[in-house]
Amino acid sequence: MGVIYVDADACPVKAEAEKVATRHGLRLFIVSNGGLRPSRNPLVEMVFVPDGPDVADMWIAERAGPGDVVVTGDIPLAAKCVEAGARVLKHNGEALSRANIGNVLATRDLMADLRAADPFRQGGGRAFSRADRSRFLDALERAVQAAKREVTHGD
Repeated sequence: MGVIYVDADACPVKAEAEKVATRHGLRLFIVSNGGLRPSRNPLVEMVFVPDGPDVADMWIAERAGPGDVVVTGDIPLAAKCVEAGARVLKHNGEALSRANIGNVLATRDLMADLRAADPFRQGGGRAFSRADRSRFLDALERAVQAAKREVTHGD
């Protein structure tokens, strides 16, 4: 079985990822450029990368592959990890795969263009809810189980 990678900057589900990793005995890499409290869990490795644009993303993208699960809200990173064969989840539990990553990238780019063209169209995201957290936990559990099957049976 692979590992779980968490793009930890602004990630609201680090504790949930640790809970699932612990239940399955998986290594968990929490990657950020600092400012996070280290975990005492021996399965959790805190990876602090230098400041800079996309440094944490590059660290994860260089390592993620088949059998791994990546947790990120960064769509370009998600696309790289999907291409490498990893399973990818957003913080709300939405799975990103070869089947939908193209549309998700296109929507991201369109929204960036709309925000750039209209200075009044900023933000707009809704608050992270308990339902999102619950969906994430369920989705991560399913992704880990599927990744285990993939490694075991070569699916």
